Amino acid sequence: MSTADLLSIEPLELKFPFELRKQISCGLQLSNKTDNYVAFKVKTTNPKKYCVRPNTGVVLPRSACDVIVTMQAQKEAPPDMQCRDKFLLQSVKVNDGASAKDITAEMFNKEAGHVVEECKLRVVYVPPPQPPSPVREGSEEGSPPRASASDNGHANAAEFAAAAKQFSEGLEAQDKSFEVKLNSVFSVSMLLG
Repeated sequence: MSTADLLSIEPLELKFPFELRKQISCGLQLSNKTDNYVAFKVKTTNPKKYCVRPNTGVVLPRSACDVIVTMQAQKEAPPDMQCRDKFLLQSVKVNDGASAKDITAEMFNKEAGHVVEECKLRVVYVPPPQPPSPVREGSEEGSPPRASASDNGHANAAEFAAAAKQFSEGLEAQDKSFEVKLNSVFSVSMLLG
């Protein structure tokens, strides 16, 4: 978390679970701990690769703003899964009552004498989440097995499919049982009738 004077920023690393040909988003939270209105602007070293919404805005006093950074779908993986892309978040104090439409590029111009806080954010690729293995790993004779997804109340896909199959087979058996009973009742009523 950045603890700059105007905005605190969480997280300082944008972590994208990298997958080919898939658009991926990551969130940032900007918190204004001051009693001032604070304007912000987000820049990147690779503007064609990322979409930032909102890329400019005003964070009201003692409030927060969520920013979504979306990486466009990539056709190839970078070497060693390393990313050199960076973001720069600039913030500046503005007049009370200012809104996003009041933001200008000039506000963030240090040469014009404006006090601009800057925070650099790194981009990190992380492997995408893997589904849990249906085979328990790491179990040794004499030691308790490791917890699986179902042990904590969450079923994985394989367990769900097995349960669904078992349930549908149970329903089929009930249907056949009902059909046999219905035929028996019908046959008895025909004999009596």
